[in-house]
Amino acid sequence: MDEALLRSLTPGVLAVLVRRGADFAAAEDAVQDALVEALRAGAAGPAPHPLDGASSPAPSAPPGGADPLRDPKGWLITVAWRRFLDATRADAARRRREDRVEEEPTPGPVPDVDDTLQLYFLCAHPSLTPASAVALTLRAVGGLTTRQIAHAYLVPEATMAQRISRAKRTVSGVRLDRPGDVATVLRVLYLVFNEGYSGDIDLSAEAIRLTRQLAARVDHPEVYGLLALMLLHHARRAARTASDGSLVPLAEQDRGRWDTALIAEGVGILQAALARDRLGEFQAQAAVAALHADAPTAEETDWVQIVEWYDELARLTDNPVVRLNRAVAVGEADGPRAGLAALAALDPSLPRHAAVAAYLHERDGDLTTAARLYAEAAHKAPNLAERDHLTRQAARLNARRAR
Repeated sequence: MDEALLRSLTPGVLAVLVRRGADFAAAEDAVQDALVEALRAGAAGPAPHPLDGASSPAPSAPPGGADPLRDPKGWLITVAWRRFLDATRADAARRRREDRVEEEPTPGPVPDVDDTLQLYFLCAHPSLTPASAVALTLRAVGGLTTRQIAHAYLVPEATMAQRISRAKRTVSGVRLDRPGDVATVLRVLYLVFNEGYSGDIDLSAEAIRLTRQLAARVDHPEVYGLLALMLLHHARRAARTASDGSLVPLAEQDRGRWDTALIAEGVGILQAALARDRLGEFQAQAAVAALHADAPTAEETDWVQIVEWYDELARLTDNPVVRLNRAVAVGEADGPRAGLAALAALDPSLPRHAAVAAYLHERDGDLTTAARLYAEAAHKAPNLAERDHLTRQAARLNARRAR
């Protein structure tokens, strides 16, 4: 068993413990203990693992238990269940619960019941804040450690541990067999994807993995729409930054660096989803991304179709950010003044409003206004890379004006 296999088994193992009657928080702790034991015992292979820094022989099966090599899921379930029972018996305040816990099941084949989908729903429960839902999904479904999640989100490990602990307490009373909301799960996965890469975990790749896993368990066109959207955006990743780390706008990216295999896969998944005639916002966003990916050059982009897709998105969501992006598309399709007219109907306090206005004014030839707006947008930028990019844009226009 390698680490990737262990992480892929995590949601199924956790779901089995919850189905047997374990409290979610206690079950999740027990599963994490089992994973650590597997890694420390050498279940990840002969190479040293970062958790212990040394290799060990492959783990032996618990007495009367599953073979860790032939049945890794069964082995993890056995170890996790025993960890749960040990923790329950050791806690005097939980004596009553211990009386209700069934005796350890007779070792044998694990029932072929997959509760992973219900676990997705539980970790994206409406009672959780978005940040808590993301953290719990990465921990319980993704199999990441608290330290990995904390590093990815650039927060202290203790802070992330508290966030996960509160989230587990919040959902501990929720039954695993109740129906969940696919749309809520998709929003959580999209939040994970948008975090990109940080620490030692590639959250974009992790979000794609979890969305693939979800797509294998639920037949829903919006799940496929989100997966297509992720693949199409991820395909452009290598071209988004220059060698010095600066941002490269879409129109200036080297399209030869785009991942054509991911683009082909994303377009194929999107086409199959759209053919079902149940349009949703992620399918519409993926359609916009596909049109960008399909253009051999920036000048050949089909902006008229992109405006039409943004019209569909606005109808579906009435999201002001969608209308902001639509103003850019209108400016490309019908000219900068048409884009500025569309922008005039929107709240200037919207994120990126000043950057969009600067771009459209520059295209219209008003360099003075554009330079001022680029500087204003840089001041409001949410991250250093975007701030530096907008600052350079303002400096470029000021230099042109001076000449």
